[in-house]
Amino acid sequence: MPELQLLRPDHAPALLAFEIENRAYFAASVPDRGDDYFANFAARHEALLAEQGAGLILFHVLVGDDGDVLGRVNLVDVSDGTADLGYRIAEKATGRGLATTGVRQVCDLAVTTYGLTTLRAAAALDNAGSRAVLERTGFVLTGETLLDGRPGITYVLDLRQRR
Repeated sequence: MPELQLLRPDHAPALLAFEIENRAYFAASVPDRGDDYFANFAARHEALLAEQGAGLILFHVLVGDDGDVLGRVNLVDVSDGTADLGYRIAEKATGRGLATTGVRQVCDLAVTTYGLTTLRAAAALDNAGSRAVLERTGFVLTGETLLDGRPGITYVLDLRQRR
């Protein structure tokens, strides 16, 4: 089973490989990161680590036995006990429960380590897999939204019920 790790500087090469390898796969269900993301990856990685050091974001990677990044589970806009959850799993690793496991682990960390009380998430209406992960991990549907022009569903998880 892959290990969930807080993002570190040495994850950069494996994380970039993960993003490149899965770019087309991810773009089918979430907005593409754009060419600039890949061209300036090293600087972006350093900037994210600085934001993480300031407590504004908490990025995690699911690392396989061979050191490959198989997924990401991130908490962004961390403030006043809340954060937004986002995640993505490599195409080659789908169907193994990694998203559900990773989200559960990050939810546990949100309570035990990060002191958060509420997580928010959203998924495209046509992304049944992502919606199923959120529902399996206790997120409750709260409404509708647009995600880059696509219909989406919003969710919330009250972490105080997990203690």
